[in-house]
Amino acid sequence: MAGSDKIRGPASYFPSIEKTYGRPIAHWLNILCAAGDQKHMALVSMLKSEHGLGHGHANALVAYHLARR
Repeated sequence: MAGSDKIRGPASYFPSIEKTYGRPIAHWLNILCAAGDQKHMALVSMLKSEHGLGHGHANALVAYHLARR
């Protein structure tokens, strides 16, 4: 049972993202929603260039966001 409780996929980055940037995940998802219908790498680039996120963190947020759409 212990192994099945582990968070997998993009959401596994969320605690680190919140700690590193001091913002809740909802903040970043709102930014992605407001960015409109763009491709994965365009959204990753926007988070990196306009908001200073690292590539791995930006990629995880975008993957999660696009999977929800």
